[in-house]
Amino acid sequence: MLDTAGVQARLAEYPMAEMAVGLFLLFLVAFVADFMVRRVLTRILLKIVGRATDDLEQLLRPVVRNLARVVPSLIIQLGVASVPHLAPGAVTVIQNVAAAFTIVAIVLAISSALDMVNALYNRSERAHRRSIKGYLQVIKLVFYAIATILVIATLIDRSPLLLLSGLGALAAVLMLVFKDTILSLVASVQLNSNDMLRVGDWIEMPQVNADGDVIDIALHTVKVQNWDKTITTIPTWRLINESYKNWRGMQESGGRRIKRSLLIDQTSVRFLTDEERNNMRRIMLIDDYLASKSAELDAWNKQLVESGRDPINTRRATNLGTFRAYVQHYLRTHTRLNHGMTQLVRQLEPTPQGLPMEIYCFTNTVAWNDYEAIQSDIFDHLLAILPEFGLRLAQQPTGADVSALMKALGQGTKAQ
Repeated sequence: MLDTAGVQARLAEYPMAEMAVGLFLLFLVAFVADFMVRRVLTRILLKIVGRATDDLEQLLRPVVRNLARVVPSLIIQLGVASVPHLAPGAVTVIQNVAAAFTIVAIVLAISSALDMVNALYNRSERAHRRSIKGYLQVIKLVFYAIATILVIATLIDRSPLLLLSGLGALAAVLMLVFKDTILSLVASVQLNSNDMLRVGDWIEMPQVNADGDVIDIALHTVKVQNWDKTITTIPTWRLINESYKNWRGMQESGGRRIKRSLLIDQTSVRFLTDEERNNMRRIMLIDDYLASKSAELDAWNKQLVESGRDPINTRRATNLGTFRAYVQHYLRTHTRLNHGMTQLVRQLEPTPQGLPMEIYCFTNTVAWNDYEAIQSDIFDHLLAILPEFGLRLAQQPTGADVSALMKALGQGTKAQ
């Protein structure tokens, strides 16, 4: 068996060796304690939170690792005084450093726990409506500030109150240094309390070239993933001081607006003859409209004739009005439009480019791809059926138009 007394007696002859062995044993015990405590803490915490999963264990690992470091630092603080031949000054320094390490480990464990809370919160449905990341970052900053004061006070072996008394003179400097943090904190509180911004919202902020989905709301910054997959980082306080457009209302309404005009050639607008009006009754959507319109016009015109008025005062249907009625009925029967929202077909003020006929309605989906497909289908149909009403679209002359005109002029010259 190992003669412990003999080994101690032999080491006593070499003070430095005895001190080195004592320090080695002390740190060895601290290392073993760190390993054991980490295993025990992991099991205890997993048992507390419930059934262990790989994902949950991954979130807990940083918390456990930082908490486990407190135990070896405490062992060193309590055991360093027992190391033989170690100078009192060295004992004090080691104890202070170990105490500072304990403070840092506790704060890092709190920070990791807050990160875990944020990760777990982000999995809930409420996370899309309100982010808590900014608040958690503020709590982290408070703990980091307290830890910094305590660590400095521990290392210089002074009371923390002594350091705090000197912070009053530095208040103006601290306000300047943390100006952005203070502004961001106020902005973050307003954004969350007024429900102005959520993760997943589509926002437009042209002044910073942001147009896309919000992917992260932190204390100092808000990250927006633009439609070209670039990332725009916006200081949080700018979302309070400057205007931006949030498309959440459209997404929650269940309908996305279509607001587009057809530019009608004004020279193609004319009255319909009785034959044309009767011929258009083959179009099912406006059959009832034409029947009621014909009865209304006939009754009105009959009164004018009986009263001896000039025939110029009679009312007649126009191709543009009939087309407008067709578009209204077409929208009302469209299966991909939201019929609980506004639907309008109206004429706007004539322009040199043509007479705008605006279609104003809402789709029954907010998905971008589906929305564009529905909108395109509607205008494909309207553009194709426009000649059936004797109407033309107005557009600038193209090369083909000029070529046809030159060809017609050339043929006219030859005929002469």
